[in-house]
Amino acid sequence: RGEKGPKHHINFHFLSGSLAQEALQSQSGWVPLLLALLHEYTASDSPWQPYFSLWKDFRSETCPVLRGVKLACLHVSCLSFQEPLEEKDEDEKGPNPPMMVPVADILNHVANHNANLEYSPQCLRMVTTQPVGKGQEIFNTYGQMANWQLLHMYGFAEPYPGNTNDTADIQMVTVRRAALQPGAGGEAQRRLVSEQWDFLCQLEMVGEEGAFVLGWHEVLTEEELSVTLKVLCMSEEEFKEYKEQDGWEDDSEEEENSTLSNEALSRLQAPCKKLLYDSVLLTLESYGSDLKAEQDLLNNKEAYEKLSRREQQALHVRYGQKRILHQLLELVH
Repeated sequence: RGEKGPKHHINFHFLSGSLAQEALQSQSGWVPLLLALLHEYTASDSPWQPYFSLWKDFRSETCPVLRGVKLACLHVSCLSFQEPLEEKDEDEKGPNPPMMVPVADILNHVANHNANLEYSPQCLRMVTTQPVGKGQEIFNTYGQMANWQLLHMYGFAEPYPGNTNDTADIQMVTVRRAALQPGAGGEAQRRLVSEQWDFLCQLEMVGEEGAFVLGWHEVLTEEELSVTLKVLCMSEEEFKEYKEQDGWEDDSEEEENSTLSNEALSRLQAPCKKLLYDSVLLTLESYGSDLKAEQDLLNNKEAYEKLSRREQQALHVRYGQKRILHQLLELVH
């Protein structure tokens, strides 16, 4: 931990032996990798110097150690790779430690990528997944990531309609708010909705901080949204019977129909459609502008170029989310 002392000298406070040992043995694997990068970065005879020369330097820092720390943290967070675990091993081992893969880590990401990293006991290989023509850029994949995730983790978003993995959220409490809107019923109905919501919380289907996640072709949180819509649209008698069964229904056909593809959404019962439609409208109201305003801005090249890079990326995130939400409106109208 560095602190500025008199005359802007840097005073370093090092971890005690036990804490340092604990950090080195952390399952995240960050500390060993950072130390290795710092060692190679500061060693004048490191064989990796050509690799480090590709990294953007922090010229504003006068201390090379601090500059190295910043570089190492930045590049481990943005450019490192993690070998995916088998599902059965996730609980046993935790996540695999990160690793740097020179050359592979300079490839950019798009959803419709033409290469990906393959893991084997012998080596790591970057392999093309489709023909790559002369002069065509090779794109890697960072995973099935929505635009907000790309912006948060890597500082960019894919322009519409490039990101086929994009998503939009409906906050869970927004669905409750839609169910409690004026005109949805009297005081008895409000009490019923409150009881139903508490029961959904007990089932761990909803939470105050949670969100239902919508993709281009299906709802990614399908079980949670399916059960929530079903319960909130029940009559008092239906809910009493459902609650007595603790929400359990031995019905394989019903379970199969809980998959909320776009086709399934269009076939929801009228009360569920209405509740979902109202929830989408409330979600769209939370944005500062509507879909048409975003579309006009994207089509106006002069106005778009006046935006800062951050504003442009945020625009792409918002526009993709609104397109998904408007698609859902059409499905359940």
